[in-house]
Amino acid sequence: MDRLRTLRTFVSVAEHRSFAEAGRRLGLSPTTVTRTIAALEASLGVQLLRRTTRTVRLTDEGSTFLDRCRLGLAEIDQAFDTVRSASTPQGTLTVTAPVMFGRLYILPIVVELIDLYPKLHVRLLLLDRVVRMVEEGVDIAVRIADLPDSALHMMRIGEVRRTLSASPAYLQRKGTPARLSDLRDHDLIAIEDESGPHRGWGLPEARRSQRAPRLTVNSIDAAVSAAVAGLGIVRTLSYQVSDHIADGRLHSVLAADPAPALPVSLLFQGDRQDRPNIRAFIEIARRQAGKMSL
Repeated sequence: MDRLRTLRTFVSVAEHRSFAEAGRRLGLSPTTVTRTIAALEASLGVQLLRRTTRTVRLTDEGSTFLDRCRLGLAEIDQAFDTVRSASTPQGTLTVTAPVMFGRLYILPIVVELIDLYPKLHVRLLLLDRVVRMVEEGVDIAVRIADLPDSALHMMRIGEVRRTLSASPAYLQRKGTPARLSDLRDHDLIAIEDESGPHRGWGLPEARRSQRAPRLTVNSIDAAVSAAVAGLGIVRTLSYQVSDHIADGRLHSVLAADPAPALPVSLLFQGDRQDRPNIRAFIEIARRQAGKMSL
């Protein structure tokens, strides 16, 4: 029995609570995963996982064993990384970022990385949710928010702001608001994700209107397209409308009364900053940081 492979298989099953999902992530068949766990339990003489038709749960012994496995595998991985610390980036680097920001600003970094390092593979996860880095195997996360102190290392690479914008046709038809309180008299395009630091800017004034938003969506792209079509004023992050403002399809509203800045940061585990893959990504991100302040 290959102990390292067996332990990694057990950790994956325990973390994903699924034999099938663990197999998919490890490139193993469900049958192989099942046999591996059965052999492990037989060798230990204890049941580590309690299975039903719908769930996989850790036993008390399994929970204790999982903690020890994580620590042991982390030490082994660190030993390999220490030996390879001066080597060229290679293997797989997993990066996550918000969908639109990642497509506009992180993908170019990834393209440059891949061009520079032929042995490096990048897994880029563009997700509009907070990813659990350790549990989901992420090396670097891009976050747009004020971040609390944590065990993760943070490096600021830019900043963005909340902004209001509308099409020239809409502003000609309805007039341009001069102050936040004027928003109550305008047609608004609402986006359902309206929580988090600084996201209240402009909302109290807008919500004093007795009228419901002309359109409510759960997609930034749809909201921006609706604003370009003249349906009303949309509130986004600055990078989400920068191209539309540059080409005149949208005009900024209340630019003289800006919202507080939101930092754009890279997050990674503090002891991994000197790993070749992460170090290479950080170096390129620093060179491109000026492009990420909007």
